[in-house]
Amino acid sequence: MKLKVKEITVFAMLGALIFALKKVMEFAPNVHLVGVFIIAMTVVYRKKALYPLYIYVFLDGLFGGFSTWWIPYLYIWTVLWGITMLLPKNMNPKVAPIIYMIVCALHGFLYGTLYAPAQALLFNLDFNGTIAWIVAGLPYDLIHGVSNFICGILIVPIITVLKKIEKQT
Repeated sequence: MKLKVKEITVFAMLGALIFALKKVMEFAPNVHLVGVFIIAMTVVYRKKALYPLYIYVFLDGLFGGFSTWWIPYLYIWTVLWGITMLLPKNMNPKVAPIIYMIVCALHGFLYGTLYAPAQALLFNLDFNGTIAWIVAGLPYDLIHGVSNFICGILIVPIITVLKKIEKQT
């Protein structure tokens, strides 16, 4: 995947924007636009959306510390990217917004479950410990899923803006 200078610039800005927006929204735990941007970028840039996604992941580790909390970030956001890649490219415009919102919400609801394998490996949790860890996080996953659904209303407008940027030379 050879990148043009414009793509390098746009991807760097998107990765930094996602990081900055997440930091700005830290006053509300588990409420952020990371999933919204990952879905929008994936719809527009497909495989190349991994560039801004991992710029965001790198920035999060750089500023938050490359510690055990960060390791699941290496795969957890890629799951959302992969699910979005499986969606049809040309969805009905009337159905697409709700599908994107649902996918975004499901990722939020399953966030703790997706995070759990790394926790189990890093902290030597057995099956019961892993399940207990998931259950303990369910209230946060509930907030995450609901907020992702609500924030998901921004996905189609962001897709529109990204497509306009792509059309510019």
